Amino acid sequence: MKFLVVFSLVIVAALAAPADVEILKSDFENLGLDSYNFAYEQSDGQKREESAVVNNFGSENESIAIRGSFSFVADDGQTYTVTYVADENGFQPSAQHLPTA
Repeated sequence: MKFLVVFSLVIVAALAAPADVEILKSDFENLGLDSYNFAYEQSDGQKREESAVVNNFGSENESIAIRGSFSFVADDGQTYTVTYVADENGFQPSAQHLPTA
C-alpha cells in the first residue's frame, strides 16, 4: 500500500513539473573594448536587451553607460517590462508597475 501511495505521488509530481524553457532568440555582439549589445528571448515570455558604450575611453574620466530592458510574464498572466539606464548617475529603472518619486 505504501508503495502505491509513493508511486502515485511520484507520478503526480512528474506530471506537474513545468515544461522546459527554450531559448527562441540569442544575439551577442562584442564590438571590442568600448561597447557591446545582447538580446535574448525565451519560450516562457522572458526577454532582455542591453547595450553599453564606454564614454571617454582611455581617459581618467572613463565610464560605462548601459541601456536596456527586460520583460517577464508574472503568475497573474501580465507581462511586465522594465527599461533602465545605468551610468555615472547610477541605476535608473522605469516601468508602469514601479512607483515613481
